[in-house]
Amino acid sequence: MNLQRTGAAARKEVLHILRDPISLAMALALPILMILLFGYALTLDVDRIPALFYDADRTPASRDLVSRFEGSRYFHILGGVNDYREIERAIDRNECMLGIVIPRDYARDLAAGRNPQVQLLFDGSDSNTASIALGYATGIIQPLAAALRNPAAGSAAGARPAVNTQLRVWYNSDLKSRNYIVPGLIGVILMIIGTLMTSLTLAREWEMGTMEQLLSTPLRPAEIALGKMSAYFVLGVVDMVLTVAVVVIFFGVPLRGSTLFLAFSGCLFLVGALFWGILVSALTRSQLAAYQLAMLTSCLPAFLLSGFVFAIENMPIPVQMITYLFPNRYFVTILKGIFLRGVGIEVLFLEVGLLAAYAGLIYLVVLKKLKQKVA
Repeated sequence: MNLQRTGAAARKEVLHILRDPISLAMALALPILMILLFGYALTLDVDRIPALFYDADRTPASRDLVSRFEGSRYFHILGGVNDYREIERAIDRNECMLGIVIPRDYARDLAAGRNPQVQLLFDGSDSNTASIALGYATGIIQPLAAALRNPAAGSAAGARPAVNTQLRVWYNSDLKSRNYIVPGLIGVILMIIGTLMTSLTLAREWEMGTMEQLLSTPLRPAEIALGKMSAYFVLGVVDMVLTVAVVVIFFGVPLRGSTLFLAFSGCLFLVGALFWGILVSALTRSQLAAYQLAMLTSCLPAFLLSGFVFAIENMPIPVQMITYLFPNRYFVTILKGIFLRGVGIEVLFLEVGLLAAYAGLIYLVVLKKLKQKVA
C-alpha cells in the first residue's frame, strides 16, 4: 500500500465533500439536532401524574392523605370529585391516570387502629407508567400502614424497627433517565451518520461513471477504501466532539472517565461504522438503494439492539444473541462506563477488543468486495 496514492484518494473525496456545502452542513448540524431532539424528548422519568380524588369521608385525616399526594412531585392533583362516575369519565377522556377513593369510614378505622381501605384506580392502557405510578402511590400510603402497626412511640412494639435500611444510589444519584439515555445516543448518532456518509461514495462513482476510471488507476483496493474512509473520518471526529460537548454542556451528564479513552474508543467505533458504509456502497450501484440499505442496517439495530434504552438482559435469548453482531452493543456499554461509572480500559477491554475486531473484519470484507470489482 502506497501512502501517497492513499492520500490522493483522500484528497479526491475531500473535494467531493467541499463541493457539496449543503450535505456538509447537514453532516455537521444533523448530529446536534438529533441529540437535542432525542435528549429532550426521550425520557423514562414519570412525574406529575394527573390524579383526581373522591373523598367520601371529608375529615382532617382524609384531607391529610390528600395533602400527602399533593406534596409529592410525582403527582398532580387536579381536584376532587363527588362520585366514581366522574373519575371514570376523566380516565376515559385521558384527563387523568389515577383516581384516589377515600371511603366514608376512613378516619374512624384509622382512630380504631384498623387498616383503612383506600382504593386506587389506574388507567392501565399505558402499563409501564401505571406500574410506576402504583409504586409511587404505595410509597405514600405505606408509612400510614407502618404507623398503624407501630402506634406507640415509646412502647416495645413501636420503639424501633429491627432493620434500619439506608439507601445510597451510585453513579446516578438523582435517578435521572437522561443520564442513562443520552450517553448512548452518541453511539447511535455516530453509527447512523458514519454509515450514511460513506454509503454513497462508491455508489456515486458508479452512477457518475467514474468508477471504471478509478479502478483503472494504480490505486489498489486497500488504498481506495482507506482514502475514502479517511476523508469522512475527519468529519466524523468533528461530529463526535460536537455531540460529546452537547451531552456534557447542555444536558449536564457527568463525564467521570478518561477523555482520552473516550476519544480512542469513539474513533475505533467510527472506523467500523465508516467501513460498514463503504461496504454497503460496494454492494449496491445505486445511491438510493445504498441509502435505504444503510438506514436499515444502522438505524434500527442502533436504536433497538444496542441497549441504550431497552435493557438487553430483558430481551428474548435469540434476540440477545443477535445483538452481539452489532458494534453499538459494545460502544454503548463503553459510553455508559466512561460517563457514569468513570471506568477505563481495565474494565472495558473486552468491549474495546470486540470493536477492533469488528472494524478489522468489515475492512477485510470491503477489500474482498473491491477486489472482485477490479477482477
